[in-house]
Amino acid sequence: MKTALYAGSFDPITNGHLDLISRAARLTDKLIVCVTQNQSKNALFTVEERLDMLKSVTSNYKNVEVDSFSGLLANYVAKNNINAVVRGLRASMDFEYEIQMAQMNARLYDKMETIFLMTHPNNSFVSSSIVKEVFKLDGNISGLVPDEVLKYMKNKFNK
Repeated sequence: MKTALYAGSFDPITNGHLDLISRAARLTDKLIVCVTQNQSKNALFTVEERLDMLKSVTSNYKNVEVDSFSGLLANYVAKNNINAVVRGLRASMDFEYEIQMAQMNARLYDKMETIFLMTHPNNSFVSSSIVKEVFKLDGNISGLVPDEVLKYMKNKFNK
């Protein structure tokens, strides 16, 4: 069985993330979508809340599992017998960062492959950071996040 990993902060999950999950799920037998616990980022949602949101929006994908981890991605990949890591690219600046990370991960665990998927043009400007900022300033983010996530955000912040 071929297993791929799509890891990120997903704070919150956007339609860009969901598009990549949908496409990556078609490429592999099993896709693990992992919330990374990055202490250097100031997260809006707890890991548990992000896991709940991910489980909700991926429930219709039979080959998608949701998990979380902290530490090195290469260690998680080795421990879980993952064949490939999926990364999304929005623009050329993403590529420069992602190629560096892929090369370091390959150095740390030489059996790991990285697959880069280009985002759909409709999502090329969408990031969790910009979605959070617009939402906090009472801007309309419908169409940028799944409906379930928008409801979750509104409930969390009584909007």
